[in-house]
Amino acid sequence: MLELLSPAGSLDALRAAVCNGADAVYFGSENFNARRGAKNFTLDELPETVRYCHVRGVKVYLTLNTLVSDREMRTAAETIKTAARAGVDAFIVQDFGIVSLCRQIAPTVPLHASTQMSIHSLEGVKQAAAMGITRVVLARELSRENIDFICRNSPVEIEVFVHGALCMCHSGQCYMSSVIGRRSGNRGQCAQPCRLPYGFDRFEEKYPLSLKDNCLIDYLRQLEVMGVASIKLEGRMKRPEYVATVTSVYRTAIDEGKVSEQGRQALRAIFSRQGFTQGYYEGKLGPEMFGVRSTKEGSPALLQAARASYENVEPQRVPVRFYAIVSAGQQIQLAAQDEAGNVAKVLGSIPESAQYRELTHEELEIRLSKTGGTPYVCAGARCVIDRGLSVSAAEINRMRREVLAQLSALRGRAEPPETGAYTEIRTFTGTKKAPLLTVSVLKTAQITPAMIKMKPTVLYAPISEICANPDFYRPLLSQMTVAAVLPRVVYDSETAALIADLGTLARMGVRRVLTGNLGQAALAKQRGFEVAGDFGLNLFNSRAMSFARDLGLISATASFEMSLPQIRDLSKPLPTELLAYGRLPLMLTENCLMKNRAGICSCHSGQTKLIDRIGEEFRVVRDGNTCRSVILNGKKLYLLDKKEDLRALGLWAVRLSFTTENAVEIDGVLSAWRSGAPFEPGGCTRGLYLRAVE
Repeated sequence: MLELLSPAGSLDALRAAVCNGADAVYFGSENFNARRGAKNFTLDELPETVRYCHVRGVKVYLTLNTLVSDREMRTAAETIKTAARAGVDAFIVQDFGIVSLCRQIAPTVPLHASTQMSIHSLEGVKQAAAMGITRVVLARELSRENIDFICRNSPVEIEVFVHGALCMCHSGQCYMSSVIGRRSGNRGQCAQPCRLPYGFDRFEEKYPLSLKDNCLIDYLRQLEVMGVASIKLEGRMKRPEYVATVTSVYRTAIDEGKVSEQGRQALRAIFSRQGFTQGYYEGKLGPEMFGVRSTKEGSPALLQAARASYENVEPQRVPVRFYAIVSAGQQIQLAAQDEAGNVAKVLGSIPESAQYRELTHEELEIRLSKTGGTPYVCAGARCVIDRGLSVSAAEINRMRREVLAQLSALRGRAEPPETGAYTEIRTFTGTKKAPLLTVSVLKTAQITPAMIKMKPTVLYAPISEICANPDFYRPLLSQMTVAAVLPRVVYDSETAALIADLGTLARMGVRRVLTGNLGQAALAKQRGFEVAGDFGLNLFNSRAMSFARDLGLISATASFEMSLPQIRDLSKPLPTELLAYGRLPLMLTENCLMKNRAGICSCHSGQTKLIDRIGEEFRVVRDGNTCRSVILNGKKLYLLDKKEDLRALGLWAVRLSFTTENAVEIDGVLSAWRSGAPFEPGGCTRGLYLRAVE
């Protein structure tokens, strides 16, 4: 049966989830989780919180799904060790460095790959499994066909997000909040700029980035048949009444195989953004997927009923069987056993001879079944009773309470797992030489004679551009290294086309690719390509860099959410490059913004702009030859005047990234790189390199 996984942003929300039928809950502790704005739980609260859940048959997954800096690693290690000893059932992770740390500190605790790891293909799932991941939470943008294919071939458990808020950007690939406001979604501080109004080419009170909430309640049976292990409800930032309502409706739908109209109404009433969407799951993208938040959420009656479901109540959800022996001249024996095989036993008084009415099997079973006020429900009782004996109701009640208390102690007891000591990894300082120059383009037309004459160490171009213009790129291969940039998202239904393009590259003589996704890295390596790591891998700390080396990458791109001092101190076990110029990619969207705007697909014909309330513009370009959109920052990152500062960072290369620039602009930037032209604050930015993220 499907595991129902509910959010718990607070203690009340946790009770709401447990009391309304969750099989598992997920929550954060301290700072290392993607919802740092929720109340979350302290490390001191973890043991009792886990005990509360385990007694009631509910698993506990701790979210460690953010990027972690080197300075935070020791604290993260303490969090992992404390949580493991408290008995959490799994860690939900994003950062490759945290994967490594969990394996070092708590090797027996299962790891679940967060949606933040951007896994959307079978190759990505397999790569995660090779890392020691036991469950993958798939990208929320996948269709039922892609989910089904992965489930049928996956070596590990699959979890699917079924209800709640959808991000406009692919998880783990959103940098909008961090770049424009220093509040990084990858660090658990997203300010939700996608919920704000924007216009196309001029500001309008429209919401082209605000998706309706996901709702797959009508497809639970399909997901179960596919082999999905767990369905996740979103809502760690929402009130406990929301958690109670949504968990209850989904519990009923799983158990009864259908959802009532009353249940549907409850889902709409407790939270809605002008209704719900199934667009990704059904493969029906478009404007109908978008909506804004309702001003009224939940009637007083609905909220009151939701609170009543978890306040001062104890649902009986754990089945137990009682075994009793009542024999003359011997203490009464009572045992209780749960489905996990835990057995508790107590001894009572010696029964008396019956003066008026002897104890019967029926009476004893009735009294044992009175488990109200406990998490337990009587699933049956087997009693052996000698004739002519009497036992008081008070004694039976006392023994029942005592045996169930002992059972709770057994169920809540956490066997301390094997834990390791925190140790620092070996560090590599990188090169002391001046960094080399690499260049990336979106279009072949952006490769100017001046660029070719400069002979950058590596020229990066989209794989679609190289395959479409082989006669242009072949001569370049003898002058410089040409690397194909792979799309950050390639679904299994698109893999055949990518493999064909990789074959074209091989025949041309291209030997290197640049990728920002685990799945594509594995796919390219299997076909003999050198694989360089791009910014989409979110390499934010030294352990993550070591992971990249172990993965077999030949180079890595440091996260542009890091500050220059962090990059300087970053271990560089493989050649490391840095984005030094260009419009930073803020979002990668599955919905084509240009098609949503015009009603027809025009993304191949040019660029458009999003304009926000204060007049800032964000360019929108096509991602390769797909209909996915990339939202770029309006201001260009500019470090061309910081050559000496960059030299001190131990970098192998710095990259100039050309996206919207024409040939004249590109030649001007190349000239500025040679001369170290000064920074112009009006249209340029230092990004996060000088100010860091929160």
